[in-house]
Amino acid sequence: MKKFLPIILFVFSLSLTAQINTDRVLLMGRNALYYEDYVLAIQRFNMVIGVKPWLGEPYFYRALAKYYLEDYQGAEIDCSHAVERNPYALNHYVLRALCRINQDRYALAEEDYRKAISINPLERNSWHNIVLCQIELKQYEKADSSLDVMLRHWPHDAEQYTMKAQVSLLRTDTVQAEKWVDRALGKNEYDGKAWSMKAMFQGLREEYKEAESSLDKAIMQMPRMANLYVNRALTRYHQDNLRGAMSDYDACLDIEPRNYLAHYNRGLLRASVGDDNLAIEDFNFVLELEPDNTIALYNRALLLDNIGDYNGAIRDISAVIKDYPEFWEGYRRRASIRRKVGDTYGAERDEFKLLQARLDAAAGKKQPVRTRKKSEKRIEDYAALVEEDTHEEENEYVSEYRGKVQNRQAELRPQPIYSLAYYKKESETNPYIAYCSELEKLNAAHALPQQLYLTDREAPLTEKQTEKRQASVVDLTQKIEEKPDDRDLLLQRALDYYHLRDFENAVYDMTALLQTRGADVLALVLRAQCRFAQLEVSRTTASASDLRLGYLMVVQDYNKASDLVPDVPFLHYNVGCVEVQLADYVAAQKSFSRAIALDPHFPSAYYGRGVAYILGGQIEEGLSDLSQAGELGLYTAYNLIKKYSKEKDKAK
Repeated sequence: MKKFLPIILFVFSLSLTAQINTDRVLLMGRNALYYEDYVLAIQRFNMVIGVKPWLGEPYFYRALAKYYLEDYQGAEIDCSHAVERNPYALNHYVLRALCRINQDRYALAEEDYRKAISINPLERNSWHNIVLCQIELKQYEKADSSLDVMLRHWPHDAEQYTMKAQVSLLRTDTVQAEKWVDRALGKNEYDGKAWSMKAMFQGLREEYKEAESSLDKAIMQMPRMANLYVNRALTRYHQDNLRGAMSDYDACLDIEPRNYLAHYNRGLLRASVGDDNLAIEDFNFVLELEPDNTIALYNRALLLDNIGDYNGAIRDISAVIKDYPEFWEGYRRRASIRRKVGDTYGAERDEFKLLQARLDAAAGKKQPVRTRKKSEKRIEDYAALVEEDTHEEENEYVSEYRGKVQNRQAELRPQPIYSLAYYKKESETNPYIAYCSELEKLNAAHALPQQLYLTDREAPLTEKQTEKRQASVVDLTQKIEEKPDDRDLLLQRALDYYHLRDFENAVYDMTALLQTRGADVLALVLRAQCRFAQLEVSRTTASASDLRLGYLMVVQDYNKASDLVPDVPFLHYNVGCVEVQLADYVAAQKSFSRAIALDPHFPSAYYGRGVAYILGGQIEEGLSDLSQAGELGLYTAYNLIKKYSKEKDKAK
């Protein structure tokens, strides 16, 4: 059970570094880490390291903050410090391995995973990543052997069989690869990667209908994998389903707007159905990505000729001929266009070049052949759809860290609560502005050093902002000693503590304010959000009873605030969010409904109620609310709609 430390007022003064409570500062650093305040987190861990440099824990957490900031070299160094101080902590090796992978140092990463396995032989993620490191190092026999070990430990896990197939492919054994894929699907018929590989084998045999069916299943499991739509488009094209192929290229570009293959192939399809202007747009995009792509250039030239832009067509063909001086079809096309613009002399020169080539060929004279890169396409294939050069899988390293912090909202849970904060992120997807009259009065009175916002998208502090808040705490502490009951001073310091992720001191200040001055809307809201923030950090470590008690205290604060200002939608919304955490979905639905009744244009309230409905087993009602949230601009709702629409279909 996570124990909350006793409340100790903390003053941010460098001169008092030796006097700090390191356990408390470490906790504050972890709080900051959880809330993505990586700069602040590093500062906290620096303080602990300065006082107790023999501890491995602050080095590990500082490494984690640097890792999230993509400072992989710095994170690796800190992990090494952590390993020196505690060589028996599995996480130290795992994180260092990830840092090394991001620096393409696969052999050293494998060493770290081996050490992790020596601590825990059943550390599955480490085994998985060892295989991927061996693949990167082209050590395919070793990868096979490692996978055999994994199959002995986890014989029912389809992923190992899919990886065996991948390794077999890399060893050019397609027969064995397909056998492994079939075994993977025998273990798990919902393995999207396996269906994707199955489709590849079927496509190689020109079994396009079967390949399309396999890709349908792959897409059902991995709807955000852009390349799957490109591959299915090719199978549809080979079945003369141009409309379906076009739809797939559109779907791919919705997910990955800069996908080269999708733009190129869609351009060819648009050209084939006479949609020349839109086809030109696709080839323009391809040429923005690859200005020296002569094949795309020639295709654009043909389209420019079709729409009457003859000068543009001549320009593009001339560039192609410069790169491919033996491309005779280019001379023929350019001669034709030159005649259209009255350039008889230029046309005759091109035609003479063609005649000379035919005469040389008849006489058996060989034309010089330019050496090109092996990977380059032949210019003569300008009208052919592009297929991927390789079928190698993009390796995905498994980590307990990546996404643990940043992707909290991937869970089936409401959007963030609305909090009082000095700094906020601008949101294009949820432009809703929450309102609180008490906050407006406070800002109008200029009682705080800067404007205070009510936001569900807090921004992490920069280094400069962190220093500002730390200095403010020092200054305010001196002032509060003289005026211990000053409401504005206590509120300011509590806000500073909150931004510095010192939630307990913030709660302490707001409790003191409420005890001395009675009911205060902003104090109740601030105390509630601090308590909620504490609980979010400790959700996986605290006991169920402690969490329940804590969440009930948060609800109590919001309800007291709502009693003072009953017509404020965000208060009911916040209560609903907390009730979801309490698994009281009926109560949550009622709270979100009250928020919606007060403001029918509140997207997060519809989103929250939709989540509460789904968690309560009412999927259809949940989808309806999520749809409303999406309509109001909260587009993340559509991810849940896609997922739970399938769940609804399964239930039928």
